[in-house]
Order: sequence, then C-alpha cells, then structure tokens
Amino acid sequence: MSIIDNSDEYYMQQALVEARYARDEQEVPVGAVVVCHDRIVARAHNRTECLHDVTAHAEMQAITAAADALGGKYLADCTLYVTLEPCPMCAGALAWSQIGRVVYGASDPKRGFERFGRAMLHPKTEVVGGLLADTCSQLLLDFFESHRLGSKPKELS
Repeated sequence: MSIIDNSDEYYMQQALVEARYARDEQEVPVGAVVVCHDRIVARAHNRTECLHDVTAHAEMQAITAAADALGGKYLADCTLYVTLEPCPMCAGALAWSQIGRVVYGASDPKRGFERFGRAMLHPKTEVVGGLLADTCSQLLLDFFESHRLGSKPKELS
C-alpha cells in the first residue's frame, strides 16, 4: 500500500470538484482525475444519465480522456483519484490500462471491486482506500437523501 501525502489530498479535492459537477447535473456525484508525473491529464465525472450509458462512470471517462491525452492506452505511470471505490467494471478497465495507482475516497461494500479482491486490478497497481472518505461519503449521502425526499408526494415533504 502506498503512503498518502499532501499531493494525494490535493488531487482528491480535484476529484471532489468533479463529483460536485456530477451532482449539479443530477448525476450520482462521483468524480475522478488522472495524474501523470504531477500533472492532471484527465478530469471526469459520472455521465450515465446524460449519455444514457450505464458504462459512463467517472473512471471510464477518465481512463479514456487520459489515454487520449497521453497518446497511448497504458497508464502505468499514472494515478487515478476517484471519490468512490471503483466497481468491478471500472476495475476491469483499470486493469487493462495497467494503471500504476488507484486512490479512492468512500468505500462501496455492496458494489465496489474490493468485495471481489484486489486481483481484479493489474498485479502492479497500488491501491489506497479511504482518502477524504468522510467528505466523499457525505456528498453521496446528501445526494441520495435529497433524491429520496424529492420523490415523495408534496404532502409528505
């Protein structure tokens, strides 16, 4: 497991900015950034609703953008910062990209890849979980709470 430093917190804050963009677009608030050699090469957030695409998770969008920016499909020298633990679909894509490091905020015990084991990622990928977890989790909790309240009949509000 990697050591967390101040730059990790800075980049996770940038992923949180993306998550807030998703929230503002009525998407599940998950954001991601890909960093290569201390430079953000991709920013993304969930776009499943607006694209009508169940695969348009923040991680998938970030992987595609990073590969395009770097001119190659392998991201071995990169770190993905994402506000929610990647799902198995995203973990598979991260494995294929050979990402060097994954840093996530909130855990997802029901749908996260860790439920199935870190072997879902490339063997050389380092994983750090729980960075700014409280902030990342609260953003998700607030989003789902507001949507539950928003779906109740007026007299119950």
